[in-house]
Amino acid sequence: MEQDEIGSGGKRQSVLFVCTANIFRSMTAEYALKARLVAGTSCAVRSAGIDAKPQPVHAWVQTRLRQKGADLTTHVQRQLTKEMVEAADLVIAMGRDHQVFVREQFGRDIPLFTQVCLGHDMPILDLHEVMPDWETDLERARAYVWSVIDMIWTTAPALLPRLR
Repeated sequence: MEQDEIGSGGKRQSVLFVCTANIFRSMTAEYALKARLVAGTSCAVRSAGIDAKPQPVHAWVQTRLRQKGADLTTHVQRQLTKEMVEAADLVIAMGRDHQVFVREQFGRDIPLFTQVCLGHDMPILDLHEVMPDWETDLERARAYVWSVIDMIWTTAPALLPRLR
């Protein structure tokens, strides 16, 4: 099976998005793709984090996703496991560290979100990677978070042709 093709005859297809804590980037990708799936589509879409310590989804993320129609009341923060990686037809990393983690821990090479959706080899950086001192400029930090959500939300439908 090609790295970016999903599913085969009759089997339920599955996509797994991976980020750090499963409360921002991978979660956004999960909800963005789910929002575009046609009713009755046989595709399971999930997300997980490589270091998912219990913590709430930030209000900025909740607000922006609500504005897009996402219902986060069903979101359960998940720690990535070997079973999740093995069960997914397509595992997609949001950042390079997620690619490295999955390769080192589970022996699977996975593409970046931007590679699969845009053909670009570019990670989607977390807020603290872009702005280590983000708390000193909250408006700029919120704008970055919202821009990431908007980009993921707009780009995720590029996966739909791969879901057969």
